[in-house]
Amino acid sequence: MGGDKAPEIVISGAALARRRFPDVRFLMFGDEPRIGPLIDAEPGLRAATTIRHTDIAVSGDDKPSVALRQGRNSSMQLSINAVRDGEAAGVVSAGNTGALMAMAKVSLKTLPGIDRPAIVAFFPTLVGESVMLDLGANVECDVRNLVQFGLLGAAFARSVLGLERPTVGLVNVGAEEAKGRETVKQAAAQLREENPYFAFHGFVEGNDIANGTVDVFVVDGFTGNITLKAIEGTLRLYSEYMRQAFRSSLVTKLAFLLARRSFDKMRARMDPRRYNGATFLGLNGIVVKSHGGTDAFGFANAIAVAVDMASNGVNDFIIRELAGFTDDQAPEARAAVS
Repeated sequence: MGGDKAPEIVISGAALARRRFPDVRFLMFGDEPRIGPLIDAEPGLRAATTIRHTDIAVSGDDKPSVALRQGRNSSMQLSINAVRDGEAAGVVSAGNTGALMAMAKVSLKTLPGIDRPAIVAFFPTLVGESVMLDLGANVECDVRNLVQFGLLGAAFARSVLGLERPTVGLVNVGAEEAKGRETVKQAAAQLREENPYFAFHGFVEGNDIANGTVDVFVVDGFTGNITLKAIEGTLRLYSEYMRQAFRSSLVTKLAFLLARRSFDKMRARMDPRRYNGATFLGLNGIVVKSHGGTDAFGFANAIAVAVDMASNGVNDFIIRELAGFTDDQAPEARAAVS
């Protein structure tokens, strides 16, 4: 029931995901009189779907504290409980981000050795894809949080991207070791400790993100969320400028027709819907947050993220990685995750 165009795009997105993953089944929590006819209209979806009725939904304007107190029977809380109770492998929601994080943290708890979950997502780069976290779950982070985000991001990249020893970088105002806040400097010192699970690159800057300088970009939630929104806005601005340019004259329209295949490939590569589905990494359960303004194609990709994480056993992999890192690291670094 969450998102700008719910429940229609949620149902349509599930139908698209069902075609990609024919063995997946859905538990849908929401207002059955509203969602039932939508499900019936999608061929094959009804047989793969169980509806759990509730007419209570968390509003996009609800504060997390209010949602926790008053949303115990909401579609969001009940779906999270299904993961906690082992009825579902993961939950996907396009609803209120703060409420989803608060409810999930209370119900699912965090993985051993992790204080706070982080929002992680993929970014397209010049050399492929990179991972960035945190994208907004934790506005203020200390040294311990940043080190844990580095461990989580590296484990995520090893499991999902299949990288044997991913590179990790701390986003900073400069690449020089003397630059940046003391928190970032101390986190870098701990991440530099030799370990077999990732290679610490050092400090990276904003322009390194598009270049794909490292596999994992670590940043506090305040900066990460601003970066995410800036990238999304820049892509929309660039796309609009391109449309205006190719509509400006008959010559440019003809040029577009000649190069249309190439532009279609570029547009598909840069389409933010392809990367929709940010994971709340570090929770003892799979929780994927879809952009609230996405369409069915984007929501289907968010479902795909949850399916891939469940299929790859990402959380079990992360638990093993964290345990191994804690055993191998130096005493001063061990204090950051124990």
